[in-house]
Amino acid sequence: MATHLLTGATSGIGAALARRLAGRGDDLVLLARNEEKAAALRDQFPGSQTVVADLAEPERFADVALPRRLDSVVHSAGIIDVGPVAGTAPASLAATVTVDLVAPMLLTRALLEPVRRAQGTHIFVNSGSGLRANAGWASYNAAKFGLRGFADALRQEEAEFGVRVSTVYPGRTATPMQQQVHAQEGKEYDAHAWIRPDTIVEAILHVLDLPTDATIPDLVVRPR
Repeated sequence: MATHLLTGATSGIGAALARRLAGRGDDLVLLARNEEKAAALRDQFPGSQTVVADLAEPERFADVALPRRLDSVVHSAGIIDVGPVAGTAPASLAATVTVDLVAPMLLTRALLEPVRRAQGTHIFVNSGSGLRANAGWASYNAAKFGLRGFADALRQEEAEFGVRVSTVYPGRTATPMQQQVHAQEGKEYDAHAWIRPDTIVEAILHVLDLPTDATIPDLVVRPR
């Protein structure tokens, strides 16, 4: 039975992935921002372990009790604030980079040994915004471009330990975050126009379950 640590399991892709992994009997370690969200996750996923750690304060990860062995870490949490640089508060620009880039880097560092023990997999759920930049998305682009570079370097460093590192780049997906983005863009939101979260989950599971004789460094999934 495999053990997976997930961020972002309260919503969107992370929640859909947690449901699939729990449904097939895998063990879950779920990061939660606070005790209230941790309790909600334990209710939703009986038998799961929760870890309270706020991605907005990644410097505190060193004080958090983390598992000794993990078959995978899936970074699915993220935030976004769409708007031009000139019209975005400095605190918002910094928060996006902290949650979407600095937190995954520091959490990964804290979990290197647990993943090495299992010769497991680090999966970074990135975005099409990690492959191309667009006006109004500067801080999100910066974070996702940075996450892509971090994963590429980590892949080379961890290969000697039998650890795989993969980045999944979903296009626009029908999640609460996408609904927020549409509102910020002043556009009408139609969930049926975008990728279903379960479709992205299928891609992630394909990466997780890949036989050990191969690796998928990058996987791009776009709306049809």
